[in-house]
Amino acid sequence: MFETDKEVLDWYEKQPRALSKEYVNSIKWNEIKNYEINPAFIPVLVYMRDIEYFTDMYYQELRRTPTGKDPIIRKFMDRWSIEELHHGNLLNRFLEEAGYPTGKNWQVEATRKIPRLYLIGSYLVDHASRPFGKYFHGAHMVWGAINEITAMNAYRRLSDLAGHPVLKQLLIGVVQEESIHSSFYWNVARVKLRETDFSKKLARFVIGKFWSPVGNGAKPKGEADYVMATLWPGKEGLDLFDQKIASRIELLPGFLGFKGLTARVAPILQKCVTVNLLGALCASLWLC
Repeated sequence: MFETDKEVLDWYEKQPRALSKEYVNSIKWNEIKNYEINPAFIPVLVYMRDIEYFTDMYYQELRRTPTGKDPIIRKFMDRWSIEELHHGNLLNRFLEEAGYPTGKNWQVEATRKIPRLYLIGSYLVDHASRPFGKYFHGAHMVWGAINEITAMNAYRRLSDLAGHPVLKQLLIGVVQEESIHSSFYWNVARVKLRETDFSKKLARFVIGKFWSPVGNGAKPKGEADYVMATLWPGKEGLDLFDQKIASRIELLPGFLGFKGLTARVAPILQKCVTVNLLGALCASLWLC
């Protein structure tokens, strides 16, 4: 356990990159086409790729807030944003090698599809958080922790379900880096929430009222729901989500007994989409 956010940052900066140049070069990119991948997982990969690419947008949004001006958090974000963009580019490379051409301007196309309502909403949230100053740091860090822990577990689930050895090799590196990111967010959240009771209450209120699965808003709700229901379908998936993700957040100060995350995703996961049929359809239309 860390006592200060500076201790967390010092730990983070000592962590080597899992996706080093040597590791990326060791991935057997030329063997990707030797293994089949269920078309149901192509929309999942596209979604993950786009969300990783949108990290720079999230970075700019956070920089406008008091949290983004915190020197400890800001220093973390400088490295975090670079690593997440790298994840997006690697996922895109996998799609290309797997026979799903994405085009030279996929970044531009992904950005163009972001709803205007989301962009307006992000500015409103930024301005709404300013009066709370440092008391909002905890809420931001909890939100980031949820999203990073969700992403880490989503990559693990995709690796297990897809059964593609080269994708597994790639995702091992991605998961390792997401694990480090989630540890930073979680530990800084813990430090910030311990500072005042108001920070705890504010964070719990914000997460309970406004949190939604990572990417929802920047990407259409239907796509976000598809990814969640594909990776964690039905009652078994909901239990796994609660065990691996929600329970971790309950360990933070002020979040004991908090069931808002599981309650939020339950209607999505219980839809339990027919992965093979719907996924094949989505894969055939994913460039639209």
